[in-house]
Amino acid sequence: MWLKQWGAALTGCAALLLTACTVVDLDADGKPMMPADPNAKASFDNQTPQQIAQQTWQSRVLNTASQHALDASTLAAQLKIPSATPQSVFVRLTGKIERVDSSNAREQKVVMTVNGQPLSIQSGPVMRGNAIRDAAGFRFEEFTNQVQFAQLSRAFNREAVTHLPKVDDSWNGKTASIVFATTITAGKTEEATALELKQETP
Repeated sequence: MWLKQWGAALTGCAALLLTACTVVDLDADGKPMMPADPNAKASFDNQTPQQIAQQTWQSRVLNTASQHALDASTLAAQLKIPSATPQSVFVRLTGKIERVDSSNAREQKVVMTVNGQPLSIQSGPVMRGNAIRDAAGFRFEEFTNQVQFAQLSRAFNREAVTHLPKVDDSWNGKTASIVFATTITAGKTEEATALELKQETP
């Protein structure tokens, strides 16, 4: 009798434990996939800069550029108002490519004219600077540390290159549309970095 009561008690405890548990799916490595906390702050702590760049390229870079890119006249107006505080922006231009600067094969640039002044825009395969990251509105507080924040710029520059066509001297004098990020400092553009580039049909 005592054994029967003890067995019934164990069964009851097991049932209670099961009803109190939440079944959690496992990932490919057999580790539990915990559901996202709906109240948790957005964080990139557990992602590499390359993963962040790939996952946010459309939502935070291209979409932001599409909605907020300056045109040639607005860019020219901003360049006439020098500011000591750097400001990174997206710009959309359509115009003639004056020349392709291939003096450094790894860091090619296309040169266009804005407000009567030449503007060099990096087209890869290696691009430098923080213009894409900063124009997209990423803030240091979103990241684990300064190193991850700095590496994100390089990751975005590498991601941009994967979406750009190969540019050579055949582009000289051609009309092209280009979307790029640049940092405006003291009335000058710096670190202009292409996101999209295509030749227009004559």
